[in-house]
Amino acid sequence: MRGIRRRRGRARGGAFSTFLVVSVLGLGGCSLVASDDGDDEAITVGTTDTVTTLDPAGAYDAGSWALFGNLYQSLLTFAPGADAPVPDAARDCRFTSEELRVYTCRLREGLKFANGHDLTARDVKFSFDRILRIRSDQGPGPLLSTLKSVETGGTGTVTFKLRSPDATFPFKIATGAGAIVDSTLYPADRLRPRDAADGSGPYRLKSYAAGATAELTPNGRYRGAVKKPGHPVTVNYFADPAKMAVAWKKRSVDVVSRQLPPADTAKLSLGPGEEKDFQVTENSSANTRFLVFNLRDGSPVKQTAVRRAVAAALDREVLTRDVHRRTVEPLYSLIPQGVSGHTTSFYDRYPRPDADAARRLLTSAGVAPPVRFRVAYSKGAATREEAAMMKRQLEATGLFRVDTTYVEWKKFQEGYARGAYDAFCLSWIADFPDADTFTSPLLGPASALHSGYADDRVTKLIRRAQLSSRRDRATETYRAIQKIVAEDVPLVPLWQKKEYVVSKDSISGAQYLSDGTGLWRLWRLGRI
Repeated sequence: MRGIRRRRGRARGGAFSTFLVVSVLGLGGCSLVASDDGDDEAITVGTTDTVTTLDPAGAYDAGSWALFGNLYQSLLTFAPGADAPVPDAARDCRFTSEELRVYTCRLREGLKFANGHDLTARDVKFSFDRILRIRSDQGPGPLLSTLKSVETGGTGTVTFKLRSPDATFPFKIATGAGAIVDSTLYPADRLRPRDAADGSGPYRLKSYAAGATAELTPNGRYRGAVKKPGHPVTVNYFADPAKMAVAWKKRSVDVVSRQLPPADTAKLSLGPGEEKDFQVTENSSANTRFLVFNLRDGSPVKQTAVRRAVAAALDREVLTRDVHRRTVEPLYSLIPQGVSGHTTSFYDRYPRPDADAARRLLTSAGVAPPVRFRVAYSKGAATREEAAMMKRQLEATGLFRVDTTYVEWKKFQEGYARGAYDAFCLSWIADFPDADTFTSPLLGPASALHSGYADDRVTKLIRRAQLSSRRDRATETYRAIQKIVAEDVPLVPLWQKKEYVVSKDSISGAQYLSDGTGLWRLWRLGRI
């Protein structure tokens, strides 16, 4: 289980393990959160995350889902530090077939959206159906690749029928992919056009300015897993980490979460006898970074030898030391450390930066250097410096000519979805605490990366891993997947990092904004 320790100025977090409880049962009734719309001053939270859209059918990114988890309710959710989901909008959920093909949930009684409309089984079915129908390139469809259909029954029953056995399905519907929307207000076949959110989560959206602020107030109609009403919160969205760092230094925000510049993060630790007016939560997490290749026809990196040569030439140690100031750790596998199934498959195959080995790979495949390709990147801390470092490393071998380009986040997402870049750098944060979150949505037939990569061996192994209700029994299967990935190199793992949340001494609960379960629990924040 993930460990989080917190103290003045510094905190440390432990690794986690994963397992699956196939049947998710109700936990002692329900909770009604009273409204807290008094005169309390809102707690301000700063982040560099970007919200792509307020419509759950059109977003599959950390920034959007962080907000969704507060505004929308799912059938299931994750308790802090938990490895398996617990009921939220559902009273209970369980697999109702031994083959793991049918999953049934019963709703809590008296559920309502924040706008006062009743939340029924029809809304749940509608929410999943529209994701599958709209099929947005930026949407959460890849997570629902095993879902065939949704049916409703009496007494608020929702039944999911799966195309293939999937023991990880409860995890998936506990994420932003399972957000329940009001069927009377959201179009069935397209995204909702304006900045509005009608959910049943712990908060309601009082006001929203895209790229600037989101003002949240407690939702007095919420009934679910959260037992205590939250405090009013205003989220400030910063265009880049440097601007957020300035706001933090001025203390114009109470909390900062994802993410300060590496130099500022490296200075958070206290020296001997040093006292500061803030607290730091440092948590082991599955926050990773990959260089993803475009394998479509016409791409200069379509040949496997080219991608292997890149993997052989890159120096992660220098990247993590000189660009990220050791606030990240080198990553040598698809599945990061701390997640069951992790290996070092890339280190085993490419143990050290080796320009001669890279040259031999190209020569044996008949590829004449230099190979020229373009790398796109977008938001994040030190992304420009990171791309520049990779360019220098690859071009120093004499084997590559690399063009790098920054693209605004929404255009970046649209660009890699249509294959506009030869390669691109992308951060991937675990949707839930299981290795499946790094395999089926990245390598499966409906990959969220849209890279054109497909391998029947990998697809079969993903399906085999999803058969295991005891998740520890899938470990060898995930290791086999990672071995193939190191051979095919549809992407190169670069690094993984810990999550840091920094807050004023007067703020409590900041540690719950990042515990590795993918939820941003703003309702846990309070004033001391």
